[in-house]
Amino acid sequence: MSPGAPVDVLIVSLGSTAGLRAADEQLRASLARAGASVAIATAAPPRQMRTLMLTDLAWAMAARSVAARALTASSPRAIVYSSTTAALLWPRPGAIRFDAPAAGNRPGRHGLWQRPLERHRLAHAPLLLPWSEGGLAEARGRGAGSQSRELVVPVAVGPSGEPAPVRDVAAITYAANPAKKGLDRVLAAWRRAGADADIGELLIAGSSAEELRRAGFAGDLDGKGVRVLGPLAPPEYRALLRRSRLFVCAPRREDYGIAQLEALADGCRLLTTPTPGPYAALPIARELDTRLVTEDLAAALAVALHEPDEGYGARARLALAPFAPEALDRLVAGELLPRLLA
Repeated sequence: MSPGAPVDVLIVSLGSTAGLRAADEQLRASLARAGASVAIATAAPPRQMRTLMLTDLAWAMAARSVAARALTASSPRAIVYSSTTAALLWPRPGAIRFDAPAAGNRPGRHGLWQRPLERHRLAHAPLLLPWSEGGLAEARGRGAGSQSRELVVPVAVGPSGEPAPVRDVAAITYAANPAKKGLDRVLAAWRRAGADADIGELLIAGSSAEELRRAGFAGDLDGKGVRVLGPLAPPEYRALLRRSRLFVCAPRREDYGIAQLEALADGCRLLTTPTPGPYAALPIARELDTRLVTEDLAAALAVALHEPDEGYGARARLALAPFAPEALDRLVAGELLPRLLA
């Protein structure tokens, strides 16, 4: 962008994951459809650090650097910091969009410096834009609440295409962070459920077999009925969701759950543990079939595989209406953009 070219909204993007990058691009496009000029300033990835405290510091410094340059170049009327980490060292106050505060996902020593600074930033941001009501509740628990400064702006999710004529994949799970996603619990449940019967194949997306072995899952991948796919391009991954009967997960904490929402949008039945965190798909899963939200995933697998629910997909589409891309566009045009530019 040439110096002096003003924009309405600058999005300071941490971009540390594919999901964050996609969410920022989605917001940019929605703001543009509402008539705003928008620029995204993406932080340069820092080198790998040994601890979460150092990792967050490195990312916060990278976000501050790119934000300062973008402020000079674009003279924005409003700023949206994408994640509380991006806002920790901000050069100028702005709205903060986040899935979950560090108060929830950086417990103990992992968030010793982040939590108090985050509390200060949340208290002084002109607008808080959590992805979910659960994320907002966690921020309010840290003294950040004021309804005049709050607007839930979800990451939109919709069907990726027509479902396959036959759902020939028994189950799929996403394990880009296998320990946090509870892959060990999913594999244990799959082994128990398939001990006395052929229940088909569990596909593991998001991590390669080598990555999983380095994470300590070598022995768990040797059983029958499990196939590791590795990282997939989004169209390829969503095509598999349209062929899968079940999406199985057991995260130890869930800050939003975009993979689960995508699975529901593409017609999978969601089997999940009742996980802590602002897990947007959890109340939807309970509403759709409470038997499939349980710590006993093996029992839930038996129910889901042998008792098909033909109306589940239609009910899921209705439940996901607030997450539809069209709903996001209405929210951005009608509420978010006027409040950003007020």
